[in-house]
Amino acid sequence: MTEIDYSSPKFIETQRQDLIESAKDFPFFELMGIELVEIEPGRAKMRMAWRKDLCQPAGILHGGAMASLVDTSVAHSILLTARYLQAKAKGAGLVSVDLRIKYLRPVSSGLVICEARAPRVGRQITHTTAVVSDADGKEVAIGDSIYMIVSGEQLQKKSAGR
Repeated sequence: MTEIDYSSPKFIETQRQDLIESAKDFPFFELMGIELVEIEPGRAKMRMAWRKDLCQPAGILHGGAMASLVDTSVAHSILLTARYLQAKAKGAGLVSVDLRIKYLRPVSSGLVICEARAPRVGRQITHTTAVVSDADGKEVAIGDSIYMIVSGEQLQKKSAGR
């Protein structure tokens, strides 16, 4: 049996194309208007357009909508890392442990673009960072998150109610 090289460019490109395709019709992305712009190991860029239905009463993009963009972007920054791909092959998944957002300026129109990075991918714990900018390149929010890689065995126990 041949061992898979989870860091090989060919394997990563196949996984990248699969993620790009699945992002096109992922229900949560459709609901929020999130688009995957770029993805590579340890980095992802996603965007979301300002929409009236994503705003708080004053017409400003709701903080929860921006937090969803950050959370989704940082998760995607992990998905092509060799450590995660190896764990995923054994049935593992990702869960958020912590998400912090600092809002720097309001967004009342246009696009918001989130650039996320995963500078530290450990066996279980992964640290990520994100910067959200408007269409003019002005930073509107910054965030960081901690994700945990959860083994397939742990996920099965949870889904079975144990």
